[in-house]
Amino acid sequence: MADSEARLNSRTDMDPARKRTVEAAAIDKDAVRGNRANANADTDASINKGSNGSLNTYYADLHVHIGRTNAGEPVKISGSRNLTFGNIAKEAEERKGISLIGIIDCHSPGVQRDIDDYLRSGDMKELQDGGIAYGGTTILLGCELEIREPGMGPAHLLVFYPGLEEMKSFTQWLDRHMKNVHLSSQRICVPARELQQEVYSRGGMVIPAHIFTPHRSIYGSCAPRMEQVLNPELISAVELGLSADSEMAGLISELDPYTILTNSDAHSLGKIGREYNELWIAKPSYREFEKALGQSDGRRVAANYGLNPRLGKYHRTFCGGCNYIIDEASAAVECCPYCGSTKLVRGVQDRIRSIADRTKPAVPAHRPPYHYQVPLEFIPGLGPAKFEALLRTFGTEMNILHRVSEQELAGIVGAELAERIGAARAGRLALSSGGGGTYGKVDTSKGFDQ
Repeated sequence: MADSEARLNSRTDMDPARKRTVEAAAIDKDAVRGNRANANADTDASINKGSNGSLNTYYADLHVHIGRTNAGEPVKISGSRNLTFGNIAKEAEERKGISLIGIIDCHSPGVQRDIDDYLRSGDMKELQDGGIAYGGTTILLGCELEIREPGMGPAHLLVFYPGLEEMKSFTQWLDRHMKNVHLSSQRICVPARELQQEVYSRGGMVIPAHIFTPHRSIYGSCAPRMEQVLNPELISAVELGLSADSEMAGLISELDPYTILTNSDAHSLGKIGREYNELWIAKPSYREFEKALGQSDGRRVAANYGLNPRLGKYHRTFCGGCNYIIDEASAAVECCPYCGSTKLVRGVQDRIRSIADRTKPAVPAHRPPYHYQVPLEFIPGLGPAKFEALLRTFGTEMNILHRVSEQELAGIVGAELAERIGAARAGRLALSSGGGGTYGKVDTSKGFDQ
C-alpha cells in the first residue's frame, strides 16, 4: 500500500516548465481540472463545479478493467499488472484528462480493500451524489458479469452502483451465485431478468456491454434480439463496442429508445480513452451520469467519440483457415472466398446485416452524434518521445484531441505530423479493416479522406 500511496501522492509535483507551457498555450482553465499542485485540497471545489445548475462538458470512459489489486492478486487475467484502481485514477486524471471514469471489477473484495485504503488515507473521497473523487476525476464503481440463458450463447453486462457500500452488499449476493467473486467477468448462475431486477432493486443500473462483438455479447453471440434475453425496461443504456457505430446500431429498431455509449474496454493504462463520451452535465457524479442516460433536466450524452469501425478488431468477417479478412462489398458470406474454409469469425458489420430489421439505418433524434476519431497511439510517426512532448506542453490527451489548434501542435511536432493528428481528430485518415481479433490500421499511402 505504501508504494501505491507514493505513486498517488507524486501527482503534486508538477514540472514548472510544463506549467508555464500549459499557460502559454492559453488552454481553457477548465481543461486542466485537478491541477497537480492543488488536486487534493481542491477536490470538493473541482467536483462541485456546476452544482449551481449550470451544465458543462465532461469526458467519460465507463469501461476500464482492473488487472491486479495492490497486493498483486489477479482480477482481470488478461489485464496489465499495473492496471490497479489507483493507477487507473491517476492515468485518467493526470494524463488522459477524463473527468468520469468507470472502473469495472469493483465487485472484487481485493479491489474493495484497496478502495477502503484510499478513502482512509484521504487520497480519495466518496461523493454525496455517488462516485469517488480523485482530484478532478470521479470514479464510478462498476462490474462486468457474464450471463448465459438456456440454449443461448454468453453475453456480458455492466453494472454500476453509486457507492462502495452498495457494491459490497452486491458482492455478498454475487458470492452466492458465482464460482469466483474475486475475478472479472465471471458467469453468474442466475437468470438474466432476475439479475436485472436485483441490480435495480439495490439502486444500481445495467448496461449491456459491447453489444455487437462476436464473443460474449447480446447480439454477437447470444441472441438476434435483446428482448429475448433481457427486460427492456431495466436497461439504462447500451455500449457499442470498438467495431460498431451508432449508424450501424440504427439498423436494429429495438435499440431506438436507448442512449448509446462508446467506451474503451481498456485492459491496459494506455488504452484508456481510446473510445469515450462527451457528457453535458452539472458535475461528474453518479447521479448526474444517471440523469444524462435518462436525458433528464437537460443532461445528456452530447457525443460519442470512437474508432472508425474499420479499425475495430472484429469489424469484418475473418477466416480462421487462411487468416484472411473478408472485406467484400457483399456481407452474406458462408465460406472464405479465398480458400473456401467455413471456419469464419463473423464480423460485426456482417452480423448486424444478418439480424437487422431495417434495410437502411434510422438514427433517433435523441441519439448523440458519433465522431470517428483515431486514437493518438494509432497515428504513424507519433512515437513515445513526441507524444510525451505534446503532453508536457498541453497537459492531457483530451486537450490535444479537443482544445489545441493544429498550428500549436505543429510548433511541437512539426507541420506534417500536426496535419496527421488533425486528420485523426476529424476521422479523415485512410484505414484498412480489422477482423478476427486484429486491429485495422491507418494506411498512410492513401493520404486523407475528405
